[in-house]
Amino acid sequence: MANDDVKKIRIEGRGVYVPGDDIDTDQIIPARFMRCVTFDGLGKYAFYDVRFNADETPKEHPLNEEIYAAANILLSNNNFGCGSSREHAPQALKRFGFDAFIAESFAEIFAGNCATLGLPAVSVKKSAVENLAAKIQKSPQIKVVISLMDKTIECDGEIFSFTMPESHRQSLINGTWDTVFELQKNDAEVEATLSSLPYSKGFK
Repeated sequence: MANDDVKKIRIEGRGVYVPGDDIDTDQIIPARFMRCVTFDGLGKYAFYDVRFNADETPKEHPLNEEIYAAANILLSNNNFGCGSSREHAPQALKRFGFDAFIAESFAEIFAGNCATLGLPAVSVKKSAVENLAAKIQKSPQIKVVISLMDKTIECDGEIFSFTMPESHRQSLINGTWDTVFELQKNDAEVEATLSSLPYSKGFK
């Protein structure tokens, strides 16, 4: 049985459009900010070099605009999250406040890292991105609803279909994306396996 607290059936909130193809993980979280023991605090460094100048004054960027401060769904274009496989990228975006991502396409490893954090990364047609971007930019407070059950995005009375790896969708819906919970749920099996390993005797 899955933990109902970690199921992801429906994500709703406000969107922000961060335009660009091939936005890579170096842009999402510059390497110099990855010298950390935990992922805590990474959120403030998300998109740091494209959001701030060398003297730390803000640049013109959607994530610096007050009207998008409450946005929890990021909209972008093609091949989002490409580059290195660093988990720090979705970790930083999660801690910045994002609960889901919509784009034309995602780098496979980035999408997989998102899924293991409980963050849906759904793909839509270019025309849908353009339509959603126009709606969000016209009315930043407009509600965006992602239904993982129906594989749809609803915004301003219009419905868009999306795709994503079925394994990711099912793990989010069933609540099995949380690997720590899965281990805890199967505590008896873990203990039995541990006890069967000859070299585990020295651990007790």
